[in-house]
Amino acid sequence: MNELVSVIMPSYNTARFIGNSIKSVLNQTYTNWELIIVDDCSTDNTDEVVENFKDKRIKFFKNKKNYGAALTRNKAIKLAKGEWIAFLDSDDIWMPKKLEHQINFMRINGYKLSFTEYEKIDEKSNSMNIYVSGPCKVDRNKIYKYDYIGQLTMMYSAKVFGMIQIKDIKKNNDYAILLKLFKRPKTCAYLLKENLAKYRVRKASISHDKFIKKLKSHYDLFHICDEKQAIIAMWYTCRNMIYGVLKKIIYEKSR
Repeated sequence: MNELVSVIMPSYNTARFIGNSIKSVLNQTYTNWELIIVDDCSTDNTDEVVENFKDKRIKFFKNKKNYGAALTRNKAIKLAKGEWIAFLDSDDIWMPKKLEHQINFMRINGYKLSFTEYEKIDEKSNSMNIYVSGPCKVDRNKIYKYDYIGQLTMMYSAKVFGMIQIKDIKKNNDYAILLKLFKRPKTCAYLLKENLAKYRVRKASISHDKFIKKLKSHYDLFHICDEKQAIIAMWYTCRNMIYGVLKKIIYEKSR
């Protein structure tokens, strides 16, 4: 079996990094993929960098105006034709055997949603010596406690979960996608215990935020995107902050 994998890559002003992200997809040992890049009206030379790659599997689209990360991701998912959906932000990197090992892991075990371990790198691609793992199995209860799944490592079956679209929120749109996936009864995500990706920590990153803003963005996630009542959304938000601390203690290791 050689099923098509759709790799979802939204981009915005990442000309410094997107070339290496694309190369990490081109270097995959599993070759039946399409890379769907949707640019959200970048003001740098992202277009030029992407257009230098002459591979028919790379499909480049541009928004007519700046829509934000959530709607840009939605558009890329709508364009996907693969039986598997995977995600790679335009500043992150995959190891060469990421797709091959993850697909084999899912096929052998009959899994429809999985994720892997990864490491953190800085803006200059230097290792930060931080290795991130997670629970071996994430069910609906766990995913509401905290987002244990690094989106750059996540893969799911498009046949099983169908078209995933999220509401227009500025932050946490990767988490919002997961909450949508877990709406399906008995959904579980399974961890492949292997470091297969590199997550870039950037000072200007949308995910690098102050505590109060982070609190609000999580509240918006549960209240607006997941349509929870205000008091319940606040409960989930506070619990999420606590489990976020526990995640760093339990699943992030220096080496």
